[in-house]
Amino acid sequence: MSGHGRRGLGAPWRRRRPLRTRLALAVTAAVAFVALGVCVAAYLVVRSALYQQLDDSLTQSARLAAQRGAGAGPGTLAGECRFKAAPACAEVVPTDPGQDPAKGFLLPVGARTREVAAGERRPYYTNIEVSGFHARMLTTDFADGRALQVALRADTVEAGIAEATWQLVLTGAAGVPLAAWLGYWVSRTGLAPVTRLTATAERIAATRDPRHRIELPPPGREDEITRLADSFNTMLGELEQSVTAQRRLVADASHELRTPLTALRTNAELLARADRLTPEQRARASGALGRQLREVTGLVNDLIELARDEEPQPLVEQVRLAALLEHGVAAARTHWPAVPFALRVAEDLRAGGEAAGGTVPGVPARLSRLLANLLDNAAKFSPPGLPVEVELTAPGGRPELTVRDHGPGIADEDLPYVFDRFYRANTSRALPGSGLGLAMARQIARAHGAELTAERAPGGGALFRLAFGGNLGGAHGGG
Repeated sequence: MSGHGRRGLGAPWRRRRPLRTRLALAVTAAVAFVALGVCVAAYLVVRSALYQQLDDSLTQSARLAAQRGAGAGPGTLAGECRFKAAPACAEVVPTDPGQDPAKGFLLPVGARTREVAAGERRPYYTNIEVSGFHARMLTTDFADGRALQVALRADTVEAGIAEATWQLVLTGAAGVPLAAWLGYWVSRTGLAPVTRLTATAERIAATRDPRHRIELPPPGREDEITRLADSFNTMLGELEQSVTAQRRLVADASHELRTPLTALRTNAELLARADRLTPEQRARASGALGRQLREVTGLVNDLIELARDEEPQPLVEQVRLAALLEHGVAAARTHWPAVPFALRVAEDLRAGGEAAGGTVPGVPARLSRLLANLLDNAAKFSPPGLPVEVELTAPGGRPELTVRDHGPGIADEDLPYVFDRFYRANTSRALPGSGLGLAMARQIARAHGAELTAERAPGGGALFRLAFGGNLGGAHGGG
């Protein structure tokens, strides 16, 4: 239970600290830890080096004392360690305590000293205190079962260690504020793109304007944060395009609905005073009201279809294009009895083989709607007596559908806008329709991984080409 309590107390602390503060604290702690570790390591190295120098001096002094006192008996050989400027003090210690001098030894003698004298222990260094002063002593073997002890005062070594300690403490104390400044600088510099990204997101949330972008560094200085900012800018571009398309759709829809709704209201008000109208006037008003209702219903249905971004996956199945095309052409002949439709399907596609390109994954109802829109558009512009030519082929193993009429064709200035929502060329404004059929056809095509294009047909007329070949849902667009 106490563990949960500690986590519960720590979590609010982390939530209250912004990312920049946490990063600065982490960098400060890391740099401070490294600085303090370097200071400790430097202290140990300096201390070891100074004692190594002292030990080398003891070794040299022991060699000189051994040469001078080669035949000396037990007792002091040279010097007194109580004087700072005096040379090393030395004495000879026998293995047998009974041979010790009556006045005793200057340096401390213990069991380990007797073991070195007897050859049972290796020479060693030790820190001692002589006459109230700190000293360093070397105990080594001597001739004829004796040990030699040599000592030097350690004042210079201790003074050097103390001075190094203070310098390292001051360095460490200065290193902690420096580490804090470095932590702040790293957090400020490293999180600058994240700060800009956050500010842009907050600005977009406040203004609801997706046109804002994050400023990116110049080329050659990209990193993970820069790629994140670039991805965020790309997302903002897609969002801006989507919002713009949505606003344009709403504006166009409101504009297109205003006229039929006004006519509906006028005819409804007229029929409300039916007792004042002649039978012929009532019949005309009733027929106009029915046509306008169908027009508004079709326009609303088209708008609902255009609002869909992709095909519902549960409805996707393998669709035989030849059968779908034959059914669509038969329906178009019924709807446009005065327009002849010429259908041609490549022989290798009639069997509907998947290997030959005769089937594609898709939603049959949506593909039927696409085909119906293309056929209705062609029949609407086709002159009396001239056919609408429909052909299904598979160049390169990929199915391709073409629909061609022999009407006035598409003007060069209208060609880039054929698939725009509510766009109607000057030559087609007097014809029925809302201007959404081709936009819907392209959206359905792209949702099925196909591409729908328009071009001027050789010899006159318009040619629409539907080429399959992508994955279902691989591309979206509203035209």
